[in-house]
Amino acid sequence: MESMLYSSPTQFLSSPSNLFSNQHRLLHVLTHSAKPRLQPLFCTMSQSSQTEAKPKEAKLWGGRFEESVTDIVEKFTESISFDKQLYKHDIMGSKAHASMLAKQGLISTSEKDSILQGLEEIERRIDGGEFVWRTDREDVHMNIEATLTDMIGEPAKKLHTARSRNDQVMTDFRLWCRDAIDRIIASIKHLQVALVSLALENEGLIVPGYTHLQRAQPVLLQHLLVAYVEQLERDAGRLLDCRARLNFCPLGACALAGTGLPIDRFMTSDALGFTAPLRNSIDAVSDRDFVLEFLSANSIIAVHLSRLGEEWVLWASEEFGFITPSDSVSTGSSIMPQKKNPDPMELVRGKSARVIGDLVTLLTLCKGLPLAYNRDLQEDKEPMFDSVKTIVGMLEVSAEFAQNITFNQSRIKKALPAGYLDATTLADYLVKKGMPFRTSHDIVGRSVALCVSKNCQLQDLSLDELRSLSPVFENDVYEFLGVENAVKKFCSYGSTGSECVASQLDYWVTKLEINQN
Repeated sequence: MESMLYSSPTQFLSSPSNLFSNQHRLLHVLTHSAKPRLQPLFCTMSQSSQTEAKPKEAKLWGGRFEESVTDIVEKFTESISFDKQLYKHDIMGSKAHASMLAKQGLISTSEKDSILQGLEEIERRIDGGEFVWRTDREDVHMNIEATLTDMIGEPAKKLHTARSRNDQVMTDFRLWCRDAIDRIIASIKHLQVALVSLALENEGLIVPGYTHLQRAQPVLLQHLLVAYVEQLERDAGRLLDCRARLNFCPLGACALAGTGLPIDRFMTSDALGFTAPLRNSIDAVSDRDFVLEFLSANSIIAVHLSRLGEEWVLWASEEFGFITPSDSVSTGSSIMPQKKNPDPMELVRGKSARVIGDLVTLLTLCKGLPLAYNRDLQEDKEPMFDSVKTIVGMLEVSAEFAQNITFNQSRIKKALPAGYLDATTLADYLVKKGMPFRTSHDIVGRSVALCVSKNCQLQDLSLDELRSLSPVFENDVYEFLGVENAVKKFCSYGSTGSECVASQLDYWVTKLEINQN
Protein backbone atom coordinates (compact mmCIF):
# COMPACT_ATOMS: atom_id res chain seq x y z
CA MET A 1 0.00 0.00 0.00
CA GLU A 2 1.22 3.53 -0.69
CA SER A 3 2.55 5.19 2.44
CA MET A 4 -0.03 8.04 2.80
CA LEU A 5 -1.51 9.72 -0.20
CA TYR A 6 -1.05 13.04 1.55
CA SER A 7 0.49 14.03 4.84
CA SER A 8 -2.72 15.68 6.11
CA PRO A 9 -6.43 16.00 5.25
CA THR A 10 -5.78 19.67 4.49
CA GLN A 11 -3.18 18.78 1.90
CA PHE A 12 -5.50 16.13 0.48
CA LEU A 13 -8.22 18.70 -0.20
CA SER A 14 -6.02 21.73 -0.85
CA SER A 15 -6.25 21.60 -4.63
CA PRO A 16 -9.80 21.45 -6.10
CA SER A 17 -8.39 20.26 -9.38
CA ASN A 18 -6.91 17.22 -7.70
CA LEU A 19 -9.99 16.31 -5.66
CA PHE A 20 -11.57 14.00 -8.24
CA SER A 21 -8.33 12.12 -8.98
CA ASN A 22 -7.50 11.94 -5.30
CA GLN A 23 -10.85 10.31 -4.57
CA HIS A 24 -10.14 7.67 -7.22
CA ARG A 25 -6.67 6.99 -5.85
CA LEU A 26 -8.05 6.61 -2.33
CA LEU A 27 -10.80 4.27 -3.54
CA HIS A 28 -8.20 2.19 -5.41
CA VAL A 29 -6.04 1.86 -2.28
CA LEU A 30 -8.98 0.91 -0.04
CA THR A 31 -10.39 -1.69 -2.42
CA HIS A 32 -7.06 -3.31 -3.33
CA SER A 33 -5.35 -3.24 0.04
CA ALA A 34 -4.72 -6.64 1.60
CA LYS A 35 -6.06 -5.43 4.95
CA PRO A 36 -8.50 -2.56 4.45
CA ARG A 37 -9.37 -0.72 7.65
CA LEU A 38 -13.11 -1.36 7.40
CA GLN A 39 -12.77 -5.09 6.83
CA PRO A 40 -13.53 -6.20 10.41
CA LEU A 41 -16.83 -4.29 10.40
CA PHE A 42 -17.85 -5.66 7.01
CA CYS A 43 -16.83 -9.19 8.00
CA THR A 44 -18.87 -9.00 11.17
CA MET A 45 -21.92 -7.89 9.26
CA SER A 46 -21.38 -10.53 6.58
CA GLN A 47 -20.92 -13.32 9.07
CA SER A 48 -24.03 -12.19 10.91
CA SER A 49 -26.10 -12.22 7.75
CA GLN A 50 -24.87 -15.70 6.86
CA THR A 51 -25.80 -17.18 10.20
CA GLU A 52 -29.03 -19.08 10.14
CA ALA A 53 -31.63 -17.00 11.96
CA LYS A 54 -33.04 -18.58 15.07
CA PRO A 55 -36.82 -18.68 15.44
CA LYS A 56 -38.07 -15.61 17.30
CA GLU A 57 -40.94 -15.38 19.72
CA ALA A 58 -43.93 -13.64 18.20
CA LYS A 59 -44.40 -10.14 19.56
CA LEU A 60 -47.50 -9.53 21.63
CA TRP A 61 -48.27 -6.72 19.17
CA GLY A 62 -47.29 -8.70 16.07
CA GLY A 63 -50.66 -9.71 14.63
CA ARG A 64 -50.54 -7.48 11.57
CA PHE A 65 -46.86 -8.12 10.78
CA GLU A 66 -45.58 -10.73 8.37
CA GLU A 67 -41.92 -10.37 9.30
CA SER A 68 -40.11 -10.09 12.61
CA VAL A 69 -37.80 -7.15 13.24
CA THR A 70 -34.12 -7.56 12.47
CA ASP A 71 -31.59 -8.12 15.22
CA ILE A 72 -30.17 -4.63 14.71
CA VAL A 73 -33.59 -2.99 15.07
CA GLU A 74 -34.41 -5.13 18.08
CA LYS A 75 -31.15 -4.23 19.80
CA PHE A 76 -31.56 -0.55 19.00
CA THR A 77 -35.17 -0.25 20.16
CA GLU A 78 -35.11 -2.37 23.33
CA SER A 79 -35.39 -0.65 26.68
CA ILE A 80 -35.26 -3.64 29.02
CA SER A 81 -31.59 -2.95 29.68
CA PHE A 82 -32.60 0.08 31.75
CA ASP A 83 -36.36 0.08 32.38
CA LYS A 84 -36.32 -3.24 34.21
CA GLN A 85 -35.76 -1.25 37.39
CA LEU A 86 -39.43 -0.25 37.08
CA TYR A 87 -40.51 -3.84 37.71
CA LYS A 88 -41.95 -3.35 41.20
CA HIS A 89 -44.02 -0.40 40.06
CA ASP A 90 -45.11 -2.26 36.92
CA ILE A 91 -46.32 -5.19 38.99
CA MET A 92 -48.02 -2.84 41.44
CA GLY A 93 -49.88 -1.15 38.59
CA SER A 94 -50.87 -4.47 37.02
CA LYS A 95 -52.28 -5.73 40.32
CA ALA A 96 -54.41 -2.62 40.68
CA HIS A 97 -55.54 -2.88 37.07
CA ALA A 98 -56.48 -6.57 37.36
CA SER A 99 -58.49 -5.91 40.53
CA MET A 100 -60.35 -3.10 38.78
CA LEU A 101 -61.08 -5.27 35.73
CA ALA A 102 -62.58 -7.94 37.99
CA LYS A 103 -64.73 -5.42 39.87
CA GLN A 104 -66.03 -4.08 36.56
CA GLY A 105 -66.85 -7.59 35.31
CA LEU A 106 -64.28 -7.47 32.52
CA ILE A 107 -62.47 -10.52 33.94
CA SER A 108 -63.64 -13.14 36.42
CA THR A 109 -62.60 -13.32 40.05
CA SER A 110 -60.72 -16.55 39.45
CA GLU A 111 -58.85 -14.96 36.54
CA LYS A 112 -57.96 -12.00 38.72
CA ASP A 113 -56.68 -14.34 41.45
CA SER A 114 -54.54 -16.24 38.95
CA ILE A 115 -53.10 -12.99 37.64
CA LEU A 116 -52.30 -11.67 41.12
CA GLN A 117 -50.68 -14.93 42.20
CA GLY A 118 -48.63 -15.05 39.00
CA LEU A 119 -47.47 -11.45 39.43
CA GLU A 120 -46.41 -12.16 43.00
CA GLU A 121 -44.40 -15.16 41.83
CA ILE A 122 -42.73 -13.07 39.11
CA GLU A 123 -41.82 -10.39 41.66
CA ARG A 124 -40.38 -13.07 43.94
CA ARG A 125 -38.25 -14.41 41.09
CA ILE A 126 -36.98 -10.95 40.14
CA ASP A 127 -36.17 -10.13 43.76
CA GLY A 128 -34.31 -13.43 44.06
CA GLY A 129 -32.34 -12.97 40.84
CA GLU A 130 -34.05 -15.95 39.19
CA PHE A 131 -35.92 -14.04 36.50
CA VAL A 132 -34.54 -14.09 32.95
CA TRP A 133 -34.88 -10.74 31.22
CA ARG A 134 -35.22 -11.17 27.44
CA THR A 135 -34.26 -8.51 24.94
CA ASP A 136 -36.69 -9.89 22.37
CA ARG A 137 -39.48 -8.98 24.77
CA GLU A 138 -38.39 -5.36 24.47
CA ASP A 139 -39.22 -3.81 27.83
CA VAL A 140 -40.18 -4.44 31.43
CA HIS A 141 -43.90 -4.55 30.62
CA MET A 142 -43.66 -7.18 27.88
CA ASN A 143 -41.17 -9.27 29.84
CA ILE A 144 -43.53 -9.49 32.80
CA GLU A 145 -46.68 -9.99 30.73
CA ALA A 146 -45.13 -12.66 28.48
CA THR A 147 -43.75 -14.51 31.50
CA LEU A 148 -47.15 -14.31 33.17
CA THR A 149 -48.70 -15.80 30.03
CA ASP A 150 -46.16 -18.63 30.10
CA MET A 151 -47.09 -19.29 33.72
CA ILE A 152 -50.89 -19.06 33.84
CA GLY A 153 -52.00 -19.09 30.21
CA GLU A 154 -55.21 -17.45 28.98
CA PRO A 155 -56.04 -15.28 32.02
CA ALA A 156 -52.78 -13.38 31.49
CA LYS A 157 -53.94 -12.39 28.01
CA LYS A 158 -56.79 -10.42 29.59
CA LEU A 159 -54.52 -8.29 31.79
CA HIS A 160 -53.88 -5.75 29.05
CA THR A 161 -57.60 -5.11 28.59
CA ALA A 162 -58.26 -1.35 28.50
CA ARG A 163 -54.57 -0.58 28.88
CA SER A 164 -51.76 0.46 26.55
CA ARG A 165 -48.05 0.48 27.21
CA ASN A 166 -48.38 4.25 26.83
CA ASP A 167 -50.42 4.69 30.01
CA GLN A 168 -48.78 1.69 31.65
CA VAL A 169 -45.25 3.10 31.46
CA MET A 170 -46.44 6.51 32.61
CA THR A 171 -48.06 4.91 35.64
CA ASP A 172 -44.87 2.99 36.42
CA PHE A 173 -42.69 6.05 35.92
CA ARG A 174 -44.82 8.33 38.10
CA LEU A 175 -44.78 5.73 40.87
CA TRP A 176 -41.00 5.39 40.52
CA CYS A 177 -40.46 9.16 40.60
CA ARG A 178 -42.67 9.45 43.66
CA ASP A 179 -40.50 6.94 45.53
CA ALA A 180 -37.30 8.56 44.23
CA ILE A 181 -38.38 11.95 45.54
CA ASP A 182 -39.00 10.46 48.97
CA ARG A 183 -35.51 8.97 48.93
CA ILE A 184 -33.86 12.25 47.91
CA ILE A 185 -35.73 14.20 50.57
CA ALA A 186 -34.47 11.75 53.20
CA SER A 187 -30.91 12.28 51.90
CA ILE A 188 -31.37 16.06 52.03
CA LYS A 189 -32.42 15.84 55.67
CA HIS A 190 -29.37 13.69 56.43
CA LEU A 191 -27.07 16.38 55.01
CA GLN A 192 -28.96 19.12 56.84
CA VAL A 193 -28.46 17.27 60.12
CA ALA A 194 -24.74 16.89 59.37
CA LEU A 195 -24.38 20.62 58.66
CA VAL A 196 -26.32 21.72 61.75
CA SER A 197 -24.32 19.30 63.89
CA LEU A 198 -21.11 20.74 62.45
CA ALA A 199 -22.36 24.23 63.28
CA LEU A 200 -23.14 23.23 66.87
CA GLU A 201 -19.59 21.94 67.27
CA ASN A 202 -18.13 25.32 66.27
CA GLU A 203 -20.06 27.80 68.40
CA GLY A 204 -18.64 31.32 68.36
CA LEU A 205 -16.12 30.73 65.57
CA ILE A 206 -15.88 33.81 63.33
CA VAL A 207 -14.80 33.44 59.69
CA PRO A 208 -14.31 35.98 56.93
CA GLY A 209 -17.43 36.50 54.86
CA TYR A 210 -16.82 37.02 51.16
CA THR A 211 -18.45 38.84 48.28
CA HIS A 212 -16.80 38.68 44.84
CA LEU A 213 -14.41 36.26 46.61
CA GLN A 214 -12.99 39.33 48.40
CA ARG A 215 -13.05 39.90 52.15
CA ALA A 216 -16.37 41.56 53.06
CA GLN A 217 -17.65 41.27 56.64
CA PRO A 218 -17.08 38.93 59.57
CA VAL A 219 -19.71 36.19 60.00
CA LEU A 220 -20.18 33.35 62.41
CA LEU A 221 -19.31 30.01 60.87
CA GLN A 222 -22.60 28.70 62.22
CA HIS A 223 -24.41 31.37 60.20
CA LEU A 224 -22.64 30.33 57.01
CA LEU A 225 -23.34 26.62 57.49
CA VAL A 226 -27.01 27.25 58.22
CA ALA A 227 -27.21 29.19 54.92
CA TYR A 228 -26.67 25.88 53.12
CA VAL A 229 -29.28 24.24 55.34
CA GLU A 230 -31.79 26.88 54.24
CA GLN A 231 -30.99 26.24 50.57
CA LEU A 232 -31.44 22.52 51.03
CA GLU A 233 -34.80 23.12 52.68
CA ARG A 234 -36.02 24.96 49.59
CA ASP A 235 -34.66 22.10 47.49
CA ALA A 236 -36.78 19.69 49.50
CA GLY A 237 -39.76 22.00 49.09
CA ARG A 238 -39.39 22.02 45.31
CA LEU A 239 -39.34 18.23 45.31
CA LEU A 240 -42.45 18.08 47.47
CA ASP A 241 -44.20 20.47 45.08
CA CYS A 242 -43.12 18.30 42.17
CA ARG A 243 -44.36 15.19 43.97
CA ALA A 244 -47.78 16.74 44.50
CA ARG A 245 -48.08 17.65 40.81
CA LEU A 246 -46.92 14.28 39.48
CA ASN A 247 -49.14 12.29 41.83
CA PHE A 248 -52.00 11.87 39.34
CA CYS A 249 -52.83 8.60 37.65
CA PRO A 250 -52.55 8.01 33.89
CA LEU A 251 -53.70 4.38 34.04
CA GLY A 252 -56.73 3.79 31.83
CA ALA A 253 -55.85 6.60 29.40
CA CYS A 254 -54.74 3.77 27.09
CA ALA A 255 -52.89 4.73 23.91
CA LEU A 256 -54.23 8.30 23.85
CA ALA A 257 -58.04 8.33 23.49
CA GLY A 258 -59.16 6.31 26.51
CA THR A 259 -61.38 3.25 26.04
CA GLY A 260 -64.96 2.26 25.28
CA LEU A 261 -64.86 -0.40 28.02
CA PRO A 262 -66.48 0.33 31.40
CA ILE A 263 -63.34 0.77 33.51
CA ASP A 264 -63.08 2.62 36.82
CA ARG A 265 -60.03 4.87 36.70
CA PHE A 266 -60.77 6.28 40.14
CA MET A 267 -60.47 2.81 41.66
CA THR A 268 -56.99 2.21 40.24
CA SER A 269 -55.92 5.73 41.14
CA ASP A 270 -56.95 5.22 44.76
CA ALA A 271 -55.37 1.77 44.93
CA LEU A 272 -52.02 3.18 43.81
CA GLY A 273 -52.08 6.14 46.18
CA PHE A 274 -52.60 8.80 43.53
CA THR A 275 -54.56 11.96 44.20
CA ALA A 276 -56.90 11.38 41.25
CA PRO A 277 -56.85 10.20 37.63
CA LEU A 278 -55.44 12.64 35.10
CA ARG A 279 -58.38 14.44 33.47
CA ASN A 280 -57.22 14.34 29.84
CA SER A 281 -56.16 11.03 28.31
CA ILE A 282 -54.02 12.66 25.61
CA ASP A 283 -52.16 14.72 28.19
CA ALA A 284 -51.82 11.64 30.42
CA VAL A 285 -49.67 9.71 27.95
CA SER A 286 -47.83 12.46 26.09
CA ASP A 287 -46.43 15.02 28.51
CA ARG A 288 -43.25 14.67 30.51
CA ASP A 289 -43.42 17.93 32.38
CA PHE A 290 -43.28 16.08 35.69
CA VAL A 291 -39.96 14.56 34.64
CA LEU A 292 -38.67 17.95 33.54
CA GLU A 293 -39.72 19.48 36.85
CA PHE A 294 -38.05 16.67 38.79
CA LEU A 295 -34.85 17.01 36.76
CA SER A 296 -34.95 20.78 37.22
CA ALA A 297 -35.29 20.41 41.00
CA ASN A 298 -32.37 17.98 40.98
CA SER A 299 -30.30 20.43 38.94
CA ILE A 300 -30.85 23.17 41.51
CA ILE A 301 -29.84 20.76 44.27
CA ALA A 302 -26.73 19.92 42.26
CA VAL A 303 -25.84 23.60 41.91
CA HIS A 304 -26.21 24.15 45.66
CA LEU A 305 -24.04 21.14 46.41
CA SER A 306 -21.50 22.25 43.82
CA ARG A 307 -21.20 25.62 45.56
CA LEU A 308 -20.70 23.89 48.90
CA GLY A 309 -18.10 21.66 47.26
CA GLU A 310 -16.26 24.61 45.76
CA GLU A 311 -16.17 26.43 49.10
CA TRP A 312 -14.78 23.46 50.96
CA VAL A 313 -12.24 22.68 48.23
CA LEU A 314 -10.99 26.27 48.52
CA TRP A 315 -10.99 26.18 52.30
CA ALA A 316 -8.99 22.95 52.31
CA SER A 317 -6.26 24.51 50.15
CA GLU A 318 -2.97 25.69 51.61
CA GLU A 319 -3.88 29.24 50.61
CA PHE A 320 -6.93 29.20 52.90
CA GLY A 321 -6.22 26.37 55.32
CA PHE A 322 -9.57 26.85 57.03
CA ILE A 323 -10.51 23.16 57.10
CA THR A 324 -8.70 19.85 57.32
CA PRO A 325 -10.57 16.82 55.96
CA SER A 326 -9.80 13.56 57.70
CA ASP A 327 -7.88 10.87 55.85
CA SER A 328 -11.11 8.87 55.57
CA VAL A 329 -12.59 11.38 53.11
CA SER A 330 -9.39 12.34 51.27
CA THR A 331 -7.28 10.84 48.49
CA GLY A 332 -3.64 11.09 47.49
CA SER A 333 -1.59 11.51 44.35
CA SER A 334 0.01 8.75 42.30
CA ILE A 335 3.17 10.84 41.86
CA MET A 336 3.25 13.50 44.61
CA PRO A 337 3.61 11.82 48.01
CA GLN A 338 2.66 14.88 50.03
CA LYS A 339 -0.76 15.43 48.46
CA LYS A 340 -4.02 15.14 50.38
CA ASN A 341 -6.94 16.00 48.14
CA PRO A 342 -10.61 16.71 49.01
CA ASP A 343 -11.66 14.62 46.02
CA PRO A 344 -15.21 13.81 47.18
CA MET A 345 -16.19 17.48 47.09
CA GLU A 346 -14.37 18.03 43.81
CA LEU A 347 -16.50 15.25 42.35
CA VAL A 348 -19.63 16.76 43.88
CA ARG A 349 -18.72 19.92 42.00
CA GLY A 350 -18.02 17.93 38.85
CA LYS A 351 -21.06 15.67 38.95
CA SER A 352 -23.35 18.68 39.03
CA ALA A 353 -22.56 18.95 35.32
CA ARG A 354 -24.09 15.57 34.50
CA VAL A 355 -27.23 16.32 36.53
CA ILE A 356 -27.68 19.58 34.63
CA GLY A 357 -26.93 17.65 31.42
CA ASP A 358 -29.71 15.18 32.21
CA LEU A 359 -32.17 18.10 32.35
CA VAL A 360 -30.89 19.56 29.09
CA THR A 361 -31.18 16.14 27.45
CA LEU A 362 -34.85 15.85 28.30
CA LEU A 363 -35.67 19.45 27.43
CA THR A 364 -34.16 18.85 24.01
CA LEU A 365 -35.95 15.51 23.70
CA CYS A 366 -39.38 17.00 24.35
CA LYS A 367 -39.16 20.32 22.56
CA GLY A 368 -40.39 19.22 19.12
CA LEU A 369 -42.80 16.37 19.80
CA PRO A 370 -46.38 16.54 18.50
CA LEU A 371 -49.20 15.04 20.55
CA ALA A 372 -49.61 12.36 21.65
CA TYR A 373 -47.08 9.61 22.42
CA ASN A 374 -43.87 9.29 20.37
CA ARG A 375 -41.20 6.61 20.70
CA ASP A 376 -38.67 9.36 21.41
CA LEU A 377 -40.13 9.42 24.90
CA GLN A 378 -38.53 6.06 25.64
CA GLU A 379 -35.40 8.17 26.14
CA ASP A 380 -36.85 9.94 29.17
CA LYS A 381 -35.88 7.27 31.68
CA GLU A 382 -32.11 6.99 31.54
CA PRO A 383 -31.55 10.71 32.25
CA MET A 384 -34.00 10.45 35.16
CA PHE A 385 -32.40 7.30 36.55
CA ASP A 386 -28.95 8.87 36.23
CA SER A 387 -30.02 12.16 37.80
CA VAL A 388 -31.54 10.49 40.86
CA LYS A 389 -28.61 8.13 41.36
CA THR A 390 -26.13 11.00 41.04
CA ILE A 391 -28.01 13.38 43.34
CA VAL A 392 -28.38 10.76 46.05
CA GLY A 393 -24.66 10.03 45.81
CA MET A 394 -23.77 13.74 45.98
CA LEU A 395 -25.95 14.27 49.04
CA GLU A 396 -24.61 11.21 50.82
CA VAL A 397 -20.94 11.99 50.23
CA SER A 398 -21.44 15.65 51.19
CA ALA A 399 -22.89 14.53 54.52
CA GLU A 400 -20.01 12.09 54.96
CA PHE A 401 -17.51 14.86 54.27
CA ALA A 402 -19.22 17.23 56.71
CA GLN A 403 -18.92 14.61 59.42
CA ASN A 404 -15.18 14.24 58.81
CA ILE A 405 -13.72 17.74 58.66
CA THR A 406 -12.11 19.96 61.28
CA PHE A 407 -12.07 23.74 61.21
CA ASN A 408 -8.60 25.14 61.92
CA GLN A 409 -9.52 27.82 64.44
CA SER A 410 -6.01 29.20 64.92
CA ARG A 411 -5.49 29.57 61.16
CA ILE A 412 -8.87 31.24 60.76
CA LYS A 413 -8.22 33.68 63.60
CA LYS A 414 -4.87 34.66 62.10
CA ALA A 415 -6.63 35.36 58.79
CA LEU A 416 -9.36 37.57 60.27
CA PRO A 417 -7.49 40.90 60.62
CA ALA A 418 -6.84 41.21 56.90
CA GLY A 419 -9.42 42.90 54.71
CA TYR A 420 -10.92 45.50 57.09
CA LEU A 421 -13.93 43.30 57.82
CA ASP A 422 -15.20 45.81 60.41
CA ALA A 423 -15.44 48.72 57.96
CA THR A 424 -19.21 48.44 57.42
CA THR A 425 -19.79 48.26 61.17
CA LEU A 426 -17.78 51.47 61.51
CA ALA A 427 -20.05 53.09 58.93
CA ASP A 428 -23.07 51.95 60.97
CA TYR A 429 -21.48 53.61 64.02
CA LEU A 430 -21.46 56.97 62.24
CA VAL A 431 -25.06 56.46 61.09
CA LYS A 432 -26.05 55.89 64.71
CA LYS A 433 -24.43 59.24 65.46
CA GLY A 434 -26.84 60.87 62.99
CA MET A 435 -24.63 60.98 59.89
CA PRO A 436 -26.17 60.13 56.46
CA PHE A 437 -25.00 56.73 55.30
CA ARG A 438 -23.42 57.98 52.07
CA THR A 439 -21.35 60.43 54.07
CA SER A 440 -20.33 57.75 56.57
CA HIS A 441 -19.43 55.46 53.67
CA ASP A 442 -17.06 58.09 52.30
CA ILE A 443 -15.44 58.77 55.67
CA VAL A 444 -14.87 55.09 56.40
CA GLY A 445 -13.45 54.65 52.90
CA ARG A 446 -10.92 57.37 53.68
CA SER A 447 -10.24 55.72 57.03
CA VAL A 448 -9.41 52.46 55.22
CA ALA A 449 -7.14 54.36 52.83
CA LEU A 450 -5.32 55.81 55.84
CA CYS A 451 -4.89 52.30 57.27
CA VAL A 452 -3.52 51.06 53.95
CA SER A 453 -0.93 53.85 53.96
CA LYS A 454 0.03 53.07 57.57
CA ASN A 455 -0.20 49.27 57.12
CA CYS A 456 -2.49 48.92 60.11
CA GLN A 457 -6.07 47.97 61.03
CA LEU A 458 -8.99 50.32 61.71
CA GLN A 459 -8.86 49.55 65.41
CA ASP A 460 -5.19 50.63 65.41
CA LEU A 461 -6.03 54.22 64.36
CA SER A 462 -5.89 56.70 67.20
CA LEU A 463 -8.92 58.77 68.10
CA ASP A 464 -7.12 61.87 66.83
CA GLU A 465 -6.51 60.21 63.48
CA LEU A 466 -10.17 59.26 63.24
CA ARG A 467 -11.28 62.76 64.25
CA SER A 468 -9.07 64.20 61.54
CA LEU A 469 -11.52 62.52 59.16
CA SER A 470 -14.68 63.40 61.10
CA PRO A 471 -15.31 65.13 64.45
CA VAL A 472 -18.22 62.72 65.04
CA PHE A 473 -15.87 59.97 66.24
CA GLU A 474 -15.78 59.50 70.01
CA ASN A 475 -14.13 57.07 72.42
CA ASP A 476 -17.00 54.59 72.07
CA VAL A 477 -15.97 53.95 68.45
CA TYR A 478 -13.62 51.22 69.61
CA GLU A 479 -16.61 49.17 70.76
CA PHE A 480 -17.44 48.78 67.06
CA LEU A 481 -13.96 47.90 65.81
CA GLY A 482 -12.41 44.45 65.52
CA VAL A 483 -14.24 41.40 64.17
CA GLU A 484 -15.49 40.24 67.56
CA ASN A 485 -17.06 43.63 68.32
CA ALA A 486 -18.41 43.87 64.78
CA VAL A 487 -20.23 40.54 65.02
CA LYS A 488 -21.78 41.57 68.35
CA LYS A 489 -23.34 44.63 66.73
CA PHE A 490 -25.44 42.66 64.22
CA CYS A 491 -29.04 42.54 65.41
CA SER A 492 -31.38 42.42 62.40
CA TYR A 493 -33.56 39.36 61.85
CA GLY A 494 -31.59 36.67 60.04
CA SER A 495 -28.25 38.38 60.58
CA THR A 496 -24.94 36.97 61.79
CA GLY A 497 -25.34 38.36 65.32
CA SER A 498 -24.83 35.77 68.05
CA GLU A 499 -28.40 35.87 69.32
CA CYS A 500 -29.82 35.76 65.80
CA VAL A 501 -27.71 32.76 64.84
CA ALA A 502 -28.54 30.98 68.09
CA SER A 503 -32.22 31.44 67.26
CA GLN A 504 -31.70 30.04 63.76
CA LEU A 505 -29.89 27.01 65.16
CA ASP A 506 -32.61 26.40 67.74
CA TYR A 507 -35.15 26.37 64.91
CA TRP A 508 -33.22 23.79 62.91
CA VAL A 509 -32.41 21.59 65.88
CA THR A 510 -36.14 21.38 66.59
CA LYS A 511 -37.24 20.99 62.98
CA LEU A 512 -34.67 18.30 62.17
CA GLU A 513 -35.22 16.59 65.54
CA ILE A 514 -31.52 16.66 66.42
CA ASN A 515 -30.70 15.14 69.78
CA GLN A 516 -28.02 17.28 71.46
CA ASN A 517 -27.47 14.97 74.42
